[in-house]
Formats: sequence, structure tokens, C-alpha cells
Amino acid sequence: VSPRQGVPGGMISYRHDTGAWLNAADDHALGSASEPPRLMRDAEMTPCMALEDFVDLKLGHYNKDGIEVVDVEGEIDVYTAPRLRELLIDLVNKNNYQLVVNMEKVEFLDSTGLGVLVGGLKRVRAHDGSLDLVCTQERILKIFRITGLTKVFGIHETVDEAIAAKKLEK
Repeated sequence: VSPRQGVPGGMISYRHDTGAWLNAADDHALGSASEPPRLMRDAEMTPCMALEDFVDLKLGHYNKDGIEVVDVEGEIDVYTAPRLRELLIDLVNKNNYQLVVNMEKVEFLDSTGLGVLVGGLKRVRAHDGSLDLVCTQERILKIFRITGLTKVFGIHETVDEAIAAKKLEK
């Protein structure tokens, strides 16, 4: 277990309280000029509220056979996508142009997340690189089919398959 945030394998966990503003006290509605809204403290939250109001994104990366593999777990949405964007930019800035994004543990993907992946692809292609995806979840694959992005990204069933495909491209 990593000493940072108690997350295994060097993964970084980002938590966002999506319901904080909704939990403001009734007598201090948002936009009130008299006093800012009071956010709920942990002691006032029930376990169900804590699970529903926090969105997780865990990111990790490692190099395998000269290809940088990015492990993504959780939800890639408007709240969490900037963290993935930062990681992809950092990897490209460190001359990693062959990327595989492992999305096997991604539970949700919205248009912001798609935009981050397309942006990452553009960055690596500017250096004659590539960004392939690992995904077998039908609900996520459907998003790529509907948007036509299955023609843009290499989508594979396993990390090893994605790496083998990249080696054949060279």
C-alpha cells in the first residue's frame, strides 16, 4: 500500500465533493448576500451521503516494453477529467509518445473525458506517437461507437494486446 492516501500500487486518488453546495443549510441559500453557505461537516454526513457525493478517480502509470501504460479507475467526467489531462500532458512533456490508456476499471465516461482522450491523442500524434485504449465494457465502448471514435483510437481487450499491436506498428 502506498503511503500516499493509502492507495495501492502508486495510484493517485482524487475525490471531489459534488454535493457540497447542495448541502448548504436551508437558511443560507446560495447567493445569499448576508452569509456564505455553510458546508456540511463529516459528522453531519451519513455513510450513504458520503458514498454518493464523492466521485473517485484513481490514476497510475508504468512503462512496459518502452510503452507508457496509464491505468484509470473510476469516473472520467467534468470534475475528474482535468487530472487525467494533466497526467497525459506530463507524460508527453517527458517524451512519452507511445501511450496505452487502460480503461478496464472506468465506470463512467462523459464528453469531457472523451475530449481529454482526443486531446491526448493529438498531443502524441504531433510527435508521431499514438494513444491506444484498453476497454471491453460495452457501456463505454458504445460511447466510442456512437461518436465514431472507434475509427480514431486503437481499442484493445488487454494491455498486452495493445502493446503487441504497437510493436507491430513500428
